[in-house]
Amino acid sequence: MPARPQNVHQARLLRLLRDEGPRSRAELGDVVRLSRSKLAVELDRLVELGLVEGAGLAASRGGRRSGIVRLSPSLRFVAFDIGATSIDVAVTDGALEVLGHVSEACDVRQGATAVLDRALDLLGKLRDEGLIPRVHGTGIGVPGPVSFRDGMPVVPPIMPGWDRFPVRDAIGAELGCPVLVDNDVNLMALGELHAGLARSVDDFLLVKIGTGIGCGIVVDGAIYRGVSGSAGDIGHIRIDDDGPICACGNAGCLEAYFGGAALARDARAAARSGESPQLAALLEAHGELSGEHVAQAAAAGDPASVRIIREGGRHVGQVLAGLVSFFNPGLVIIAGGVAGLGHTLLAEIRSVVYRRSAPLATGNLPIVLSELAGAAGVVGGARLISDHVFSPPPDPRPS
Repeated sequence: MPARPQNVHQARLLRLLRDEGPRSRAELGDVVRLSRSKLAVELDRLVELGLVEGAGLAASRGGRRSGIVRLSPSLRFVAFDIGATSIDVAVTDGALEVLGHVSEACDVRQGATAVLDRALDLLGKLRDEGLIPRVHGTGIGVPGPVSFRDGMPVVPPIMPGWDRFPVRDAIGAELGCPVLVDNDVNLMALGELHAGLARSVDDFLLVKIGTGIGCGIVVDGAIYRGVSGSAGDIGHIRIDDDGPICACGNAGCLEAYFGGAALARDARAAARSGESPQLAALLEAHGELSGEHVAQAAAAGDPASVRIIREGGRHVGQVLAGLVSFFNPGLVIIAGGVAGLGHTLLAEIRSVVYRRSAPLATGNLPIVLSELAGAAGVVGGARLISDHVFSPPPDPRPS
């Protein structure tokens, strides 16, 4: 197994170097408040472990120049972002800069073995480019409920054949490194926390609207998963008892009104009824309709497409208004494929939330579209596993 920090001081030094970049020994001593001799011992041990290295001398602070320390350039984290219709695989350095990223369409309904084999094949392409001397850890996101402790999906509605498949153990055996598995929305939230709009926010919500709808909950700078790992599954909050049947088997869920499949359903209905000649033309040209086609028609002024987007935004806003009043976040980020519908969707969500939530909760609440696009999940996967690898060993004493 790859090297790990041996105590809390080493772990903190690694995270500082990851998040803030190379620092002089003097600067690190100011932050971690260790004596010069103790700091030297910890840094020297990290050098021996191959986790950090020297990088020249810093400018003088009035005396002897201090040595600069940086994370080892050979550190590598791998992220698999498995969506309902695609796979993204990326490799990052220790500071979570993406060094290589490949993506392809893939139906998650093919089952765990087929999809994970394909993900490993994509990782092989990055290996062939010489980007991965060694894998120090892997973070994996999947589009369904996950038992974080066990590293496996549990009864995921849109992932037949994945229930309790040992994803963590299977990939760990292949790559010989620590592996963590989480819901894909949680990884997107971590990506925003590390490199996106939430870098300076400790408490926020990330709402992903794609094939499914989910919510990443960040409290005090950390993902909140709930007791069993299912926190944030807002796509299955019921909007109407008499609503359409959802993939989970219940009726009237938010996802049944505005997930990817619901959006395509409503667009086809508008095309075939004659309500939208533009959607009808797109359906004839492509054989199917997606959120991208609805966005294209709405941008061209198609009233039916604008109506579909606004109705979807109203339903999302209904659920989000309750969450905002309950949680009082400092930021709400809207992400995912359907979020590509853009500012028409965002305006409707904002209108409902600002109107329905408690004024004290919305007085200074930004609701924004993600700027990371497809990178959020892979950056989040790397952040997830780096937090684990850059952690001190567990306390061996009995609790």
